[in-house]
Amino acid sequence: MIIFKDVTKIYPNGTVGLKDVDLTISDGEFVAIIGLSGAGKSTLIRAINRMHPITSGVLTVDGTDVNKLSGKALRKLRRKIGMIFQSFNLVTRTSVIRNVLTAFVPDLPLWRRILGIFPRSDKLKALEALDKVGILEKAYIRVDQLSGGQQQRVALARTLAQNPSIILADEPVAALDPVTAKAVMDDFRNINKNMGITVIINIHHVELALEYCDRVIGVRAGQVVFDGPSSAVDKKALAAIYGDESYEAV
Repeated sequence: MIIFKDVTKIYPNGTVGLKDVDLTISDGEFVAIIGLSGAGKSTLIRAINRMHPITSGVLTVDGTDVNKLSGKALRKLRRKIGMIFQSFNLVTRTSVIRNVLTAFVPDLPLWRRILGIFPRSDKLKALEALDKVGILEKAYIRVDQLSGGQQQRVALARTLAQNPSIILADEPVAALDPVTAKAVMDDFRNINKNMGITVIINIHHVELALEYCDRVIGVRAGQVVFDGPSSAVDKKALAAIYGDESYEAV
């Protein structure tokens, strides 16, 4: 369970990323964070794994105060919180499986890290993760030979390989065409439903948020202005989030 209690984030330049946020996200939810660019969506997601430390308030993950963690304790938390980025963050000049295997690097003895040698058990886990996202046959192909959607699936497989209980996705389909974006969203939904992993997605595409996610959190100027099931998102809610009474997404 993830709990925000009166959480505020102010950046060094004075920009308010989050303001007095109160949220509870239960295990196994599939949540979309929507709002205008600069509204605080990425800040909210990245506060959960302390990529962006909060300024005040309390943020807990499974009862652990995230802002008090550092060093090994913080790394341990991040092992159970997978992170997916818009830019994929892959090493494109090496193979798909080598990219997935990087999920195991923090747990390797130093000599294995230096030599880049992974045990057979890790290789099997990497192949299993690739199978779960439907690209097992691409395991030994170089990443730069894949499409954008396939590369995002590699990034998702890498995250699955670390056996997370939570996946955070920061604009994971923004760079993809509509058909590929829906295919990747299908992957997220299957992972959420079949594996019970909590999935929290920052997404610009309102239509995809309403189609795939169970719950929608609307953020505006760092504040939560809507929080409810996707079925409850109407023109009034969208106007509160986007400030545009003529919004035609629903």
